[in-house]
Amino acid sequence: MPHETLTRATVASHNTPDSLWCIIDHRVYDLTDFADAHPGGSVVLEQVAGTDATEAFYNLHRQAILQKYAHLRIGVLDGETPEAIVPQPGDLCPVPYAEPLWLRPEFKSPYYNDSHRRLQKALRVFVDTHVYPEAQARESDGKYISQALVDRMAAENMLRMLLGPGKHLHGKVLPGGVKGEEFDYLHDLIQAQEFNRVNARGFQDGNMAGMAISLPAILQWMGDEGVKQRVAEEVLSGRKKVCLAITEAFAGSDVAGLRTTARKTEDGRFYVVNGTKKWITNGMWCDYFVTGCKTEKGFSVILVPRGEGVETSLIKTSYSTTAGTAFVEFNNVKVPVENLLGEEHKGFGVIMSNFNHERFMMVCAVVRASRTVVEECLKWSNQRIVFGKKLIEQPVIRQKLARMISHVEANQAWLEQIAYQMNNMSYAQQAKLLGGPIGLLKSYSTRSAHEIADDAVNIFGGRGLTQTGMGKVIEMFNRGNKFDAILGGTEEILADLGVRQAMKGFPKSML
Repeated sequence: MPHETLTRATVASHNTPDSLWCIIDHRVYDLTDFADAHPGGSVVLEQVAGTDATEAFYNLHRQAILQKYAHLRIGVLDGETPEAIVPQPGDLCPVPYAEPLWLRPEFKSPYYNDSHRRLQKALRVFVDTHVYPEAQARESDGKYISQALVDRMAAENMLRMLLGPGKHLHGKVLPGGVKGEEFDYLHDLIQAQEFNRVNARGFQDGNMAGMAISLPAILQWMGDEGVKQRVAEEVLSGRKKVCLAITEAFAGSDVAGLRTTARKTEDGRFYVVNGTKKWITNGMWCDYFVTGCKTEKGFSVILVPRGEGVETSLIKTSYSTTAGTAFVEFNNVKVPVENLLGEEHKGFGVIMSNFNHERFMMVCAVVRASRTVVEECLKWSNQRIVFGKKLIEQPVIRQKLARMISHVEANQAWLEQIAYQMNNMSYAQQAKLLGGPIGLLKSYSTRSAHEIADDAVNIFGGRGLTQTGMGKVIEMFNRGNKFDAILGGTEEILADLGVRQAMKGFPKSML
């Protein structure tokens, strides 16, 4: 039916179950045939038949629902103009505090230049168009990331970006026309936060998180150049996948407690690996495992290919199975000695070398997710009518929002400060000077997320506990934020690391 120009009087005459029209945001919808299929039941729609249902609709739904059911729209009201903003791929959100200050036109930043802004804009379009739809689908059905999306990201050099700045990006052109040589830790921050906007915690880890924390070790520590180049090309092209396999049921942060062993064969040509690994992100589909092993005189890291003797089984966690979290079993797996990373028996340095970047990336994500929750709460507080007025008119709600905003803005500012310092330090300087601050920031940002989740659920009420509808982002964040508090080092361990590192430089003259 073509869209017509209608009057309110005409709409009012269609007020029965047999002819059920209503008005939402100055547009007219024919819900007659839809009523029986309405998830909330036909009675709800019959209550607003022939009326302006704008306030009732937005008290329950967001604009996206109208876009989903746009085919039910039959006309617009004569002389009236719709007011709701319909976001397009790449758009910035106009809700206060929904974007970091540097992206809001009213504010300035000393950190970001034109290349940062071009990358952000291009990534926003890419994520909105290609990643968000798949992320939502996979979060729902629990399936793993599609090869089609991996291939698309590889073609755009986005897989390379996940590893952070480095030679692997040199000579490459990134989204927004950014040269690989330009890519710094502020670009890194941007890509991490833009990809987090898919609002799907399981998919966030399922989107090659295993590669991001394991391939850097191969690039930095693999002694055999042929093996390194072959594996890097396979992984960065998206043809094969790699993950980090350190944690075991017996030991997480306590690397000395690992029980997986690697013993050399008598001819010295192979390691034979035996043991188990647990909670291995992406382990279900990976072709390579960067594996921590006990060797004769210490701890070593070995690249183990999937093959005979390697078995993986799915671990169900509180977020979706799309992360491919696995229990891995190695039964007499023969691995060429050329697959050793770093020096034999000195693998602790291999594992520790990428922790700063891993934790930095996790902070980027949890701060962005916290911001999204603030955005959702601000929207809800301005649309939900309780006791005859909007939630935002209640002082107790404004106090909760104030706390949430303060946490997000403080963490974003600290994060940008650290990214700036990383841009102006060598890798060795970062390891020496920033391990503590990054640890403290990760600990604080996940503690902030805990408090933000608590306030958000109370603001949304029952909807904040529901996996569909208005509160689904809040429910997911409340269910999933503890991953960030555990992965990459628990809050307690990282807080202690921060203080211990500070004490190394404590001046004795101040005692």
